[in-house]
Amino acid sequence: MVIILVGCQWGDEGKGKVIDYLAAKADMVIRSQGGNNAGHTVITEDGEFKFQLMPSGILHPECTCIIGNGVVVDPIVILREISQLRERGIDPKNLIVSERAHMVMRYHPLFDQLEEDSRGDDRLGTTWRGIGPAYADKVRRIGFRIGDLQKEAFMRKKLAFVVGNVKNPILTKLYEKEAYDWESMLEEYMGYAKLLDPYIKDTFPVIQEALDRNANILLEGAQATMLDLDFGTYPYVTSSNPTAGGALTGSGIAPTKVDLTIGVYKAYTSRVGYGPFPSELTDEVGDQIRERGHEFGTVTGRPRRIGWFDAAVGRYSARVNGVGCAALMRLDILDEQPMLKVCAGYEFRGTRHDHPIANISHYKHCTPIYEEMPGWETEIGAARCWEDLPQRCRDYVDRVGELIGVPVELVGTGPRRDQFVTRGRKLFD
Repeated sequence: MVIILVGCQWGDEGKGKVIDYLAAKADMVIRSQGGNNAGHTVITEDGEFKFQLMPSGILHPECTCIIGNGVVVDPIVILREISQLRERGIDPKNLIVSERAHMVMRYHPLFDQLEEDSRGDDRLGTTWRGIGPAYADKVRRIGFRIGDLQKEAFMRKKLAFVVGNVKNPILTKLYEKEAYDWESMLEEYMGYAKLLDPYIKDTFPVIQEALDRNANILLEGAQATMLDLDFGTYPYVTSSNPTAGGALTGSGIAPTKVDLTIGVYKAYTSRVGYGPFPSELTDEVGDQIRERGHEFGTVTGRPRRIGWFDAAVGRYSARVNGVGCAALMRLDILDEQPMLKVCAGYEFRGTRHDHPIANISHYKHCTPIYEEMPGWETEIGAARCWEDLPQRCRDYVDRVGELIGVPVELVGTGPRRDQFVTRGRKLFD
């Protein structure tokens, strides 16, 4: 069985917890796109684990964890995460890194910062991790792939050209910065090569063999649909396609092999950085939800913008991704709210819209159309089955499902592994 897990808002929906939950029954977890600009948090009986590149299934030693061809990998970051796992007694020998995955090179974060600074008031709010420049070099066909680390002569020749003829002239003449020494960079990356060599493989035959034996495969997405390069709030988006389609191209799995796409939603909405956000709360309620939910970026530490649940975004994401069922996470963060709102659609210039408007200038001026519902005002962290939830809480979950057009089958009631409510649908039988 092949399941795609995709974020259906602006990220930070709680995908890491859902992935960890599903990975217990998965034979393989594949991270398919993005880079270390995204973070997943998993809380187990052994404590809290925060991953930026590592597939969240790595905590299940029997599960093969693959960093797919669609990911851009910073060798420094993945080696740090391997080291951190080992320090906590976990040997990630179930990790495979696709030799087709591109690398975030030493110069990419610098270019990311320089380009962002040059935008002035029109900055995008990138994480300065070099993700955009790495993907840009991939498209320009001057990128370096993880497999290149196993070919020193090739690295030497290509670094001399890319750094000497492409990057350094821009650094020195446009930005008036110091040039890079490509020979010392070669030595640095050959050091990474020795450490990463045991993990680098051609993942195509590994994945195809798993498909042939009908293994349980989980495709793990980073970021979310509204940050998609094509269907998100462009240009305030990421540099890859964090949709179901992107999961397929980032792993090499054919669409006919997919059995189910699960959309992950937060019970309210958040986003980091700039860009339109129709249901944003800039009042005391927003502050309360942010503080109760510890809504600060896993990677950047930046406070997240908070808003009511946006069902127009949720409906749009469900259709773009072909979502078959939904996971509604962090429901417990709303425990104290006496009144809840759900954005059912937007009004713009006298016309109702039931999905985000492609024209970003129009979208940011949309007025949300709200439905109000009473809160449950009681803690739900101890709930383990649907009937344990207060009726008003169940009403909220059901209404969210009705508005987005797909049933909510998983409900997150707290940060721990065991704080889940399921509604009967069996996943990975």
